[in-house]
Amino acid sequence: MVDRANSEAGVQSFSRIFDAPRALVWKAWTTPEYVMKWWGPKGFTSPVCRIDLRVGGRFTYSMRTPNGHVFYNGGEFREILPLEKIVWLWYFADAGGNRVSPAHYGFPDEDREGNIDEIHFEDYGRDRTKLTFTRNDPTATREEQEGAAAGFGQILDKLAEFVAELAQTA
Repeated sequence: MVDRANSEAGVQSFSRIFDAPRALVWKAWTTPEYVMKWWGPKGFTSPVCRIDLRVGGRFTYSMRTPNGHVFYNGGEFREILPLEKIVWLWYFADAGGNRVSPAHYGFPDEDREGNIDEIHFEDYGRDRTKLTFTRNDPTATREEQEGAAAGFGQILDKLAEFVAELAQTA
């Protein structure tokens, strides 16, 4: 289950409880070969994931739609507290991880600098983890926020399934 709250315009928070220790959820979120198994909404795959997990490091995630279109997102890590918190700048990217305009993928070409997102990992009882993802996109329309909420809920569903599989083999 995803808890969702909009505390102010452009800010969305999504929380999920995982039946796995925090270190395992962190590993699933920060290990490229693991991210490729769950990133993207239902029916999407992630054929490319690069993560340089350090402040100033960059990342590139891909999403392939069910009909074969590939989108890339990239960003830069702004803050990392291992096993606790990640803050990143997120943006639309090309296959090399370079920033592109949203229009590159057919989205409205607005003057966006990118989103500053925060991902928090915290213990939630014994061997359970609460992950909270907060997106700050002040230019997002209500329609974009609703689409992001639906898509991110599906991403967290896939992450929960993957983490459950990892927990069984750990």
